[in-house]
Amino acid sequence: MKIPQLTKAEEQVMQYLWDLEKAFLKDLLDKFPEPKPHTNTVSTILKVLKDKNFVDYKIFGRQHEYFPLVSKEKYSGKSMKSLVKNYFEGSYKNAVSFLVEKNEMSVEDLEMLLNELKNKD
Repeated sequence: MKIPQLTKAEEQVMQYLWDLEKAFLKDLLDKFPEPKPHTNTVSTILKVLKDKNFVDYKIFGRQHEYFPLVSKEKYSGKSMKSLVKNYFEGSYKNAVSFLVEKNEMSVEDLEMLLNELKNKD
């Protein structure tokens, strides 16, 4: 299944839903910082996410309890591949070099990551 790219607003709703694991519209609205978006806005985003097969819901009376169909790990892996492909000529080496050069990742962080990867087996 091809995972579509999400808008910034859709990603924000998904982040909250991944954190909560399942939620009613009110629960999601509570996660937003002030000024909170209108209920209809979040409801529309949830409908779009349902159409994109990112979420589904169970009906309880007149309320919908939403839950993710796509895991955070699966989506972030797809997003990372897309980022590397589109901005770093498909090279993870170029992406990591960029982070180190821009001081977003220290050499110590890089060494720690390499050690974790080596010890993963």
